[in-house]
Amino acid sequence: MRADPIPTFIDFEASSLDLVASYPIEVGICTGSGQVDSWLIRPFVLWKDWSESAQRIHGICPSTLAEEGLEISQVIERLDTLLPPVVYCDAWTFDSFWLHRLYKPTGKRPAFQLESVSTLLSPEQCASWAEVRLMVIEELGVETHRAANDARILHETWKRVSGMCSRTTTALGSPLSGY
Repeated sequence: MRADPIPTFIDFEASSLDLVASYPIEVGICTGSGQVDSWLIRPFVLWKDWSESAQRIHGICPSTLAEEGLEISQVIERLDTLLPPVVYCDAWTFDSFWLHRLYKPTGKRPAFQLESVSTLLSPEQCASWAEVRLMVIEELGVETHRAANDARILHETWKRVSGMCSRTTTALGSPLSGY
């Protein structure tokens, strides 16, 4: 199978930012082709941590997870089926913790490896990342802190900083100002 030259990105939303007790509540992906998907995650019975301040940021409440969330096994089956051998994120410390928390109750390991997007970038590209990301967010006009949107933002930002997009137009066909 030929590898896609554009990486696949993953993003998590979580119950809090506590790297001991938090857990993933939503995972989103954006494939190299631009396909976006996400799933709410029904919390494992032992997951109790919850932050009201985190809820105000992502807008997901516990009752929504209970009603609309998928079982952990369903989420990991989709991830393991859809994702290539290496997947990228922009907050490796947090995302790797939440990935581990997602898989742990099942006793399984991900069928893919999680890497930081920074491993794909030169120092110059890393330096421009934050500015380009803000432009992407503004141009896409999507809500941040939802997993699918954030994965799409990673995808579009990477395309621009890596030179995969024209410097004068975005993948969406709209003009890029100041880039």
